[in-house]
Amino acid sequence: MKEKYLEWLKAAVTRAIRTFAQTATGSIGAAALLSDVSWVQVLSASALASLVSLLMSVGGLPELKK
Repeated sequence: MKEKYLEWLKAAVTRAIRTFAQTATGSIGAAALLSDVSWVQVLSASALASLVSLLMSVGGLPELKK
């Protein structure tokens, strides 16, 4: 049972990190200049997206279904 939980946790965290990076990339890319980037907003939006990703992972992860 512990092995399944660790496998799920690893997959969920990996997915959340990818979501964080994708959201940050989109947020940074929306600015015209690097100096126009609101880093607080980038981090806030990325953290929220990662949290949502973790919560959605509770419903199941397709990569773990065998």
